[in-house]
This record gives sequence, C-alpha cells and structure tokens, in this order.
Amino acid sequence: MTTENNTQNKGNTKPTHNICKSVGHGKNSSLETIGAAWSRDDGGLYIKLHGTQIIEGGFYAFPINKDENGAGQ
Repeated sequence: MTTENNTQNKGNTKPTHNICKSVGHGKNSSLETIGAAWSRDDGGLYIKLHGTQIIEGGFYAFPINKDENGAGQ
C-alpha cells in the first residue's frame, strides 16, 4: 500500500468516525476519545491517533452522527 492510498480520504475532509478507548471498569467506565478516522473508498478506515498512544485491550470506532442539517455532532 502506498502513502497515497493511506491518506486518500483524509485530506481536508472531516472525519467520519471517532476513535475511543474504554477507561475504568464496570458501571464506572467511560469512553475517552483518542483519535479520528476517515472512511476510504475501498471500505477501510484511515485512523489517526492523537499523540503517542499505548493501547491495551483495543479501541472502538464510532460513526460520527449527523443532525438533520448534515452537520456533525
């Protein structure tokens, strides 16, 4: 895969997904946003994490919701 393919949909477009990880356990857990992702034409995601992350146990990609006017929430 080339650099062109890795960033084809990132450009100046808004992200399509928030990248989050779970913090805490059980009822006291919450989600912390750790990055963003952009949908690719081939069905994949380009994921950009904020800073230097050490991910233990994985992370989640949630679609960014759109309101009635098409603006992200």
